[in-house]
Amino acid sequence: MTSGHLFRRTTLSLIIAASALSACSDNKPPAAPERGPMPVTVLEMQPQSVPSAIEVMAQTEGARETEVRARVGGILVKRLYQEGETVKAGQPLFQIDRSTYEITLADAKAKADQANREMLRLKGLIESRAISQREYDATVSTNAIAQAALHQAQLNLSWTTVTAPVGGSTGRAVKSEGNLITAGTDSLLTSIFQSNPIWVSFSLGDSDLNKLAGGRVTQQNIKGVELILANGTTYAKPGKLNFLASNIDTTLGTQQLRAEFDNTENLLLPGQFVRIRLLTGEREGVFLVPQAAIIQNEQGAMVMLAGAEDKVAPRPIQVAEWRGKDWVVIGGLQAGDKVIVDNLMKLRPGAPVAPHPAGAAPGTAGAPGAATPAKPAAKE
Repeated sequence: MTSGHLFRRTTLSLIIAASALSACSDNKPPAAPERGPMPVTVLEMQPQSVPSAIEVMAQTEGARETEVRARVGGILVKRLYQEGETVKAGQPLFQIDRSTYEITLADAKAKADQANREMLRLKGLIESRAISQREYDATVSTNAIAQAALHQAQLNLSWTTVTAPVGGSTGRAVKSEGNLITAGTDSLLTSIFQSNPIWVSFSLGDSDLNKLAGGRVTQQNIKGVELILANGTTYAKPGKLNFLASNIDTTLGTQQLRAEFDNTENLLLPGQFVRIRLLTGEREGVFLVPQAAIIQNEQGAMVMLAGAEDKVAPRPIQVAEWRGKDWVVIGGLQAGDKVIVDNLMKLRPGAPVAPHPAGAAPGTAGAPGAATPAKPAAKE
């Protein structure tokens, strides 16, 4: 093979290899476009005045919780009310078998009538001195005992119908029809709860008491009482303190208190777990931040701000108490700070964001705090 022929073959191979590399380069997938700033919702902070408060767990209870007990024994033959309904004072609730007490009453009445007749007969004889005074006095005593026994028999018969001692909401019946009722320790039949007004019991520990002047609750340092329901809403009607313990519980180190609330519409039931908010004054220059916007870690509480050049800036803060669905922030924020309230798990310090106010669409032009949309690149 000549050197010229070998050169031509080598040149052809290089041309084919170059063509293949060029084809591979042309088929390379395009690079993924860079992601833009993360859209986030921000709240611009402005100082506010809010009531200062102490908020603690509490439990509702009836203003009067009355046990309904049988005063005589016997077989329970009928329940006369619907469990859970509201009853009036004196309304029949249970019926105990009357037959034995009716017989006892008839016997007592017969003996009382006989004793009364005997006393009247001897009264004429004592006036004529036909009998001794001692004999007549014994007859008078016998008549009094018989009349008392008659009255007791009448009461026992009336007590076979167990009535409501007070008005209120009834509880579950403890005994059922056919049960034997025994007067005494086994006499409880049900309970009645008076829920208007309703009471709320709670206690304050040392950390809460130290927030008050003098380290204790008085009528002077409590400006108002509010009730927070389980869903976080505030009960529409304000309350008032109706009991302040005069001593500190030595076992728990707490002061026991109780508040009273109007419950005309029966929105509150005894036994509910709620929160009590004691208003102690006013906080000036604080900020309200949604609970979801605050991050809690071992260093304390912090928020993410949309800072300079719309980049994420962590900021440690100091919080006081809840106010509805917000935290009361007493330190760490300044007027005009933009607190990020969503997408917190996706944010990193220094990352660019596209902030927009609550209720505005991300990237809305002209919206306060919204990112200005970038102009599309000119086509080459």
